Amino acid sequence: MAGSPALLLLLSLGLCCNVTQGQRNMMAVRFFNRNMKHPQEGQRLELVCMPYNRDTGIYWIHLDKDWNLHFIVSSTPVPRNTFQGNKRTSPQFEALWTGNFYVLAVKNFTTQDEGIYFCTSNINQVLHFSSGQPAFYPVATTAATTQSSQATKDNSQQGLDAAEHIAPAATIQSSQVTTKDNSQQGQDAGTSSKNTLNSICEVFLWVRVAGTCLLLLTAIIITIVLCQNQTFPC
Repeated sequence: MAGSPALLLLLSLGLCCNVTQGQRNMMAVRFFNRNMKHPQEGQRLELVCMPYNRDTGIYWIHLDKDWNLHFIVSSTPVPRNTFQGNKRTSPQFEALWTGNFYVLAVKNFTTQDEGIYFCTSNINQVLHFSSGQPAFYPVATTAATTQSSQATKDNSQQGLDAAEHIAPAATIQSSQVTTKDNSQQGQDAGTSSKNTLNSICEVFLWVRVAGTCLLLLTAIIITIVLCQNQTFPC
């Protein structure tokens, strides 16, 4: 079931031809269940092909998500089905003619079956293409948006929590630094006052010692002068 760009070109040409021939020549493909919008994984998916001519057979074609065309089955009113590989049955598909329209059934719908389904018919050497029926899983945009909003909200809350933790920590650290600096300045001021008092005490002490020495020296000089005087013998 390999994809064919040439077949895709034929499909485009066939669609154009059908449009120019008018609405009465149009073939159409739709879901058997008219209320269905999107198939679910694992379900049995049934599609209906309204043929251009009920006396001729049709071909079911699948355009996958990579834009590759795949032949599924040729079906006739006899009934007679020929699947890929010239087989009469398929483990993946079923095909039948109801008397008014053709039905293609995907037995177990999977992601590989997603795409657009067409039916074609060859009448008087003219290839007729139907309108396409998209068959894709529903897109969960709401869930993705909700998850994105929740993630953004969580990130914002984490940022606020981090800021709340950082601010007290910075305040505590600043208080610790200020207290430490004040304590250090107090210790330095006490040490400086103590050193000043010690210096003053040392000055007074040396003044007293110097005065005492000066008195002793004066007494010695007076004694020497008196001894040298004849009037006061020593």
